[in-house]
Amino acid sequence: MTVPTFSVRVTPHGQRLAKALNKQHTDFIAYYEKAIDVLGTDPYNRSGSHQIKKLANVPPGQGAWRLRLGRWRFRYDIWEQMVELGYFGLRREETYR
Repeated sequence: MTVPTFSVRVTPHGQRLAKALNKQHTDFIAYYEKAIDVLGTDPYNRSGSHQIKKLANVPPGQGAWRLRLGRWRFRYDIWEQMVELGYFGLRREETYR
């Protein structure tokens, strides 16, 4: 495990989502912890080893970046040395609405 260079903050909306998803999906917490680890060390994917994408036409503050881990999607913004994780969910048609 590498030392985090970015601090990861989960928004209040994200905290509510995490609580609900943890109750519904037994695999969620493992992916959530992996996402926190990845975003704390390499949110720009400079290593090229993660499935991270800068989303087009999404303004900052609305989840301009996406991390894909299995069937889970994590949307976040980067503010200097802080990553703000605001949304996550299963990949479905309504995931990004």
